[in-house]
Amino acid sequence: MMSMLAFAAFMLSTPAAQSMAPEAHRFVFLGSGRFAQYADLASLRAEGDGGRIRVLQVAEADFTAGGTAYWGGWSWWRFDCTRNEVDRLDFASLREGGEEGPATSDPAPAYVAAQGGDAFEMLVAACNPDDYDTDAVTLEDAVAQGRANLSAND
Repeated sequence: MMSMLAFAAFMLSTPAAQSMAPEAHRFVFLGSGRFAQYADLASLRAEGDGGRIRVLQVAEADFTAGGTAYWGGWSWWRFDCTRNEVDRLDFASLREGGEEGPATSDPAPAYVAAQGGDAFEMLVAACNPDDYDTDAVTLEDAVAQGRANLSAND
């Protein structure tokens, strides 16, 4: 007969249980200006000399649009470490509480990331992920930290 501990370990290892687990993140703080930016290194996918990564844009506390409260938004980016190019692929709003979307594609072409800009900071993190310590592992923590960074800039 299986012990309760062994049964619990088995249940947590099943695909159904894993799909119910919260999404794992590895947020690294990129900087703040109008928004606080976090690269989610857990989303990093290598492709050729670069890859794709998801970036969280955190809005200030009490940010609303059309009467709806938002934490900020998400964007997928494609990047090329050799050419120093970035391409923002989309933007999806992030409502307070974590509901996303819908995503709107960004048709602008890829461009060379200018040193000192948000896109450049994302490119450096995406091309050198082992050089970064994790700042947050949950969406809620990244939003709280981002908002604290934004209020410190006031």
